[in-house]
Amino acid sequence: MSKKMRIGEFARLAGVTPRTIRYYESLGLLGPSKREGAGFRYYSGVELARLQKINALKELGLSLDEISTVVPLYFEDPTGLRGKRKVLEILQAHLQETEEKIEALEQFRAELREHISRIQRWIDEHSEKP
Repeated sequence: MSKKMRIGEFARLAGVTPRTIRYYESLGLLGPSKREGAGFRYYSGVELARLQKINALKELGLSLDEISTVVPLYFEDPTGLRGKRKVLEILQAHLQETEEKIEALEQFRAELREHISRIQRWIDEHSEKP
């Protein structure tokens, strides 16, 4: 796709809002290929591919900060291997963090059950009997 697109058309094709595109530009994730005339932003297929990669990485659960470290790797290495290795590293870290959170929550649940049981026993023992 060598056609130049203005931000509205680009946003429609990418399935995002122009505001999202501007936000990504402010973060350095995306940039227009050119500004022409009265300073209008113009985009090409290269930027569309980059935005589609950003969206795919977001769907994997990567933060925008993480995406900013990964996206360039996909476009510097045509095999995609460096990008995929970095994504794998990030996803493994997310999994480890998730497992630690689950373990902590399971411990908290066990403690809550014990507190509830202890309090219920105390109430049952100290309740007036008819």
